[in-house]
Amino acid sequence: MPRVLHVAASPKGEAAYSWQVAEALLARIDPDGERLVRRLDLAPPPFPTADFAAAMIQGQTAAAAAALPALAYSEAAIRDLEATDVLTISTPMHNFTVPAALKAWLDQVVRFGRTFQSTPEGKIGLLRDRPTFIVIASGGAITPPAARQPDFVQPYLTAILDCIGIRDLRFIRAEALSRGPDAAAAGLTAARATIDAAAGDLAPGSGAAAYSAIT
Repeated sequence: MPRVLHVAASPKGEAAYSWQVAEALLARIDPDGERLVRRLDLAPPPFPTADFAAAMIQGQTAAAAAALPALAYSEAAIRDLEATDVLTISTPMHNFTVPAALKAWLDQVVRFGRTFQSTPEGKIGLLRDRPTFIVIASGGAITPPAARQPDFVQPYLTAILDCIGIRDLRFIRAEALSRGPDAAAAGLTAARATIDAAAGDLAPGSGAAAYSAIT
């Protein structure tokens, strides 16, 4: 079975729609497997500080970072990624983009010399790719043609995860959740309907090469 990391970014915790859809997804791909959950509502990541910025230059390897307290959270978060085969991020949309807690987690993970390297041709990710499921919950519609607001969540996460080498992204959206009970129910139903398509090649018993490669 794959080892799964679930980074949950909603301040509502297990009551969040994004959490509920992610749980349905994980039950589909990983009903009995090893799962590591990081709830950012219970343990918010620290924001980068001047000490973090200075330590980042010195601690460009795990061994060097071990002696630098300012990189302790960053190293722990990166080790979570290195130890797991599948990444799931469940998040609400806050003001058109990701919540502050998820941005802070990414700021700790996307670290020069450790998870990406700069070259004359651009940034090169240093982490291995893996299937990554991103569940987005939004109060309004964010998919055209119904969308009446911009969506900076998907393009931002696509770009920032690519920077560290994670490119196999599968997005699952639960939309219009604050438009009344009927709209919320329809949004959750639509989200759950996309789970099979997003996770089919990783489902136990599918026999797909992608699943076999990470077991």
